[in-house]
Amino acid sequence: MRIGELAERSGVSTRTLRYYESRGLLPARRAVNGHRVYDDGDLRMVEQIRTLQDVGFSLEQTRPFVECLREGNPAGDSCPTSLRAYRVKLAEIDALMERLGRARDRVSAQLARAEARSPVVGSAAAGTVAGRAPGGGRPGDGSSEVPGPRCQWGGQG
Repeated sequence: MRIGELAERSGVSTRTLRYYESRGLLPARRAVNGHRVYDDGDLRMVEQIRTLQDVGFSLEQTRPFVECLREGNPAGDSCPTSLRAYRVKLAEIDALMERLGRARDRVSAQLARAEARSPVVGSAAAGTVAGRAPGGGRPGDGSSEVPGPRCQWGGQG
């Protein structure tokens, strides 16, 4: 198949396919007329790359899976190097989740401190400070309220 067909079947652009080729992830086979040619194995490689990128692998981190397919294995993750790459990615994700958990705890503590010293009354009144509506007027005086949906009897609802 030619590059346009591979792009269509894999859901990536021809530019992306050329980039994969430049990075050594796709073979650079050419027909006699000079056009790039690909086969179903190349389609499997592109699908493997995209699947892995969708779950957070960098392009370079997909290389062990592509190499596994190139070696003729039925799946890109059936080689020891691919399994190792999965383990490395899981460790990266675990470390990121730990950092995010610590960051969340800090933000949560800062929010609690800010709410304790703020005249804002709970999260339901976000934007209403010291009895003032978001635009600066008093709630209900119509001077600065943000219009909301009207109920069937004509009032705010």
